[in-house]
Amino acid sequence: MLLIFPSIEIRRGQCVQLVHGEPGSENLYSIDPVKMAILWRGENAKTLHISDVDGAKTGRVHNWDIIEEIVNAVDIPVQVGGGLRNYDDIKSLLGKGIYRIVIGTIAVHDQPLVERLIQDFGARKIAISVESYDGKIRTDGGQHVHDISPLSFALQMKQLGVSRIVYSEISPDGTTKISNPVSLKELATRSGVRITAQGGIHGYQDLIRLQEVEQFGVDSVIVGKALYENKFPCQQIWRLNEKELTDLGPTRRI
Repeated sequence: MLLIFPSIEIRRGQCVQLVHGEPGSENLYSIDPVKMAILWRGENAKTLHISDVDGAKTGRVHNWDIIEEIVNAVDIPVQVGGGLRNYDDIKSLLGKGIYRIVIGTIAVHDQPLVERLIQDFGARKIAISVESYDGKIRTDGGQHVHDISPLSFALQMKQLGVSRIVYSEISPDGTTKISNPVSLKELATRSGVRITAQGGIHGYQDLIRLQEVEQFGVDSVIVGKALYENKFPCQQIWRLNEKELTDLGPTRRI
């Protein structure tokens, strides 16, 4: 069974996306990222993916306090990506209880840093984000395309000790992420690393198609917009139930 990572994107201290609740429950769902984390945990999430959108643009973590609050508010592993481009920031986040760090741009520009991170913190703590566009990888928020394929790059990372890739594929028009089980299967089987898919999940059927490549090493998926827009059958029950609640999370610690 695929592990689902609900995605929480943070910009200027608030959630980029907000849950679309049942009529009459509009005030229940908060733009507070910590409360959103508690909501997903209350709906039985086993882990979370946090993206620091501000950090991704500037190359430095912006939402330190919020990320730490999320870790303290839920009792599940939390992974973080966005703007992580130096050793000290990564070490500091791991020291705050973050389970796994996801890095992308810096892995292309500074491979000795990747090797040092693996040596110091272990392969389970470091995942590499690979964004594929037209058969090549791109970095720096999509601004730069590099003349190397996702597979070749994944093999380079594997030589450094990396054991997990977070893979996303960009549509031909360069604007949206798509789910491509064929590409995922090829990357997983030929690289020998575990793959977390990201993007292109619009509903239950997309998860079923992705489930078919789990046996090849695609063991998890990061889901954002579809969860917030209630595209999965079970969510209707959750939304109806939450209309009657005053506290959305059974794991509240704050």
